[in-house]
Amino acid sequence: MQTLQIIDTDKETRKHIVGFFNGSGYRVIEADSMGIVLRNVLKREATVILLGSEFDGLSATEIIPLLKRCNQNLKIILISNVESPNLIRKVRKERIFYHALKPVNGDDRTEIRQVVQCAFHNSTDKRAPKNISN
Repeated sequence: MQTLQIIDTDKETRKHIVGFFNGSGYRVIEADSMGIVLRNVLKREATVILLGSEFDGLSATEIIPLLKRCNQNLKIILISNVESPNLIRKVRKERIFYHALKPVNGDDRTEIRQVVQCAFHNSTDKRAPKNISN
């Protein structure tokens, strides 16, 4: 079973996102420290990460290059309400998989589910479920 790691400063956001993926066939874990995140990435336990714009006192622009150095094949989906063109350009240079706004309704949750499914499908680990129901 593949692991989806949720990394966000806001505990409520993490809980909601974990709820989106209940019964998805993925092992979903929340991280509450950068140490846990790095451990999971280095051990190749997490192949897809949903990353908020800030975590553990660091911005996404600081976290993404570090995670990519640990595992170049990591699929990072940035979820934030920030629409700054400079931020988007910066994180895209680091080869994030996708950028989405924080989900607020059913359509947003469907988008996130589809993006995660696509990220697992495109990862080097092919143990992902083939189809996720809404």
